[in-house]
Amino acid sequence: MLDKSSIVIPIEVMSEDESELARELQICNACRYCEGFCAVFPAMTRRLDFSKADVNYLANLCHNCGACYHACQYAPPHEFMVNIPQAMARVRLETYTQYAWPKKLGALYQRNGLFVSLTLAFSLLIFSLAAHVQTSNQLTSHLEGNFYAVFPHSVLAIIFGVIFGFVLISLGIGVRRFWKDISTDRATTEAVIEASTNALTLKYLDGGHGEGCNESDDAFTLMRRRFHHFTFYGFMLCFAATSVATMYHYVLKWDAPYPVLSLPVLLGIAGGIGLLIGPAGLLWLNLRRHDQHGDVRQRPMDRVFITLLFLSGFTGLALLIWRDSPAMVNLLAIHLGVISALFISLPYGKFAHGIFRCAALLKSSIERRQASNLNLGSD
Repeated sequence: MLDKSSIVIPIEVMSEDESELARELQICNACRYCEGFCAVFPAMTRRLDFSKADVNYLANLCHNCGACYHACQYAPPHEFMVNIPQAMARVRLETYTQYAWPKKLGALYQRNGLFVSLTLAFSLLIFSLAAHVQTSNQLTSHLEGNFYAVFPHSVLAIIFGVIFGFVLISLGIGVRRFWKDISTDRATTEAVIEASTNALTLKYLDGGHGEGCNESDDAFTLMRRRFHHFTFYGFMLCFAATSVATMYHYVLKWDAPYPVLSLPVLLGIAGGIGLLIGPAGLLWLNLRRHDQHGDVRQRPMDRVFITLLFLSGFTGLALLIWRDSPAMVNLLAIHLGVISALFISLPYGKFAHGIFRCAALLKSSIERRQASNLNLGSD
């Protein structure tokens, strides 16, 4: 019989949320009912106690599917008060804040809703004013869908090149620091392939049994996994569209606007549709989500990121549909403002969860190929 007083937490510098997660994980380690649910529980059984690095690693390995909460005999109102999805979510936010670069900007995670709102407002204002200045002496009906008649290609390339470069550097430094703390092992080719496959297929959103997550009740559903796929691959298709258009411009010397049946436009349409369906579905699920499935304090950050993704797809498709109309200039300014706000906020918002989770998945794949010194539980 488990005795709450027998749960011992290693003495080290951990936050309140990290210590709470370590306590709950030790209870889980004694129970092991959820061992087959996802990668978290096999990784957990390799440890008898949990350090700061361990709880940060396991928190980011968690996909917040909710299955373990509904299955747990020690969940509230039990005196042990075990709520792994909620405890994991709180530690993940601390992880993003702790490893953010520059360090001082990590505080933006705590005020992400306000940060993104102000960034969006500022971006829309700047691009709207710039578009007005650029077209003040032109008839917008004669622009013939040419975006670069409003904003020169070189100007957009510099602006978004700088933003994208900063995003890569910021997230790259953050996840590198995270990796150095959680792992000293070298990744094999097999581990990289497995981790990549698990990330791209969202394997651990199947609840461990292929039937999906628990959402607003105890019923299983694959909707969250499918909407995540629409969102991720929609985003990647839009990125591919931009990359192909850049190659057309610089390598093939083909100037925009491109026909509807051209490769960059078709990729953009497919990506835009994905960014309508996926984020709309995720927002619907988020609004119906069980309060115990995560940290309700983070919902503004979750929802503002989902909304920005949806607006990226919506404004992009609207711009394509009305690119030959006088509304093109205003639609272009709005679209660029939304995209700018999305990318500026990427290192300090919900997007970080994907980067840190990929690192945790790689750590998990490496561990699975190593012998366990404890011989407790299955791998």
